[in-house]
Amino acid sequence: QEQLVESGGGLVHPGGSLRLSCAASGSILGIEVMAWYRQAPGNQRELVAFITLDGNTGYADSVKGRFTISRDSAKNSLNLQMNNLKPDDTAVYYCEIRGSWGQGIQVTVSS
Repeated sequence: QEQLVESGGGLVHPGGSLRLSCAASGSILGIEVMAWYRQAPGNQRELVAFITLDGNTGYADSVKGRFTISRDSAKNSLNLQMNNLKPDDTAVYYCEIRGSWGQGIQVTVSS
């Protein structure tokens, strides 16, 4: 089972940017799909973005045009660039790789 560690979260003003990274303990070569999820207080965990082995990506409607998911096989990491952040983006963000989950990292968007 993969050990995953997220980093890059924090507090940012509306309109700001953050870059989340998820470091995997093993190689991510050949993993077909990897994803970022988030869970806001009182809400269910929701899919934010995914990326396939071929580099195809998909996004939740609420983040399209603002978030970009990418994978770095050389560093065994999954990344999420988040731009033009909004208060509704406030949540704990989780990476998911091959059924394993990170511990989650807080992102807070507030003025």
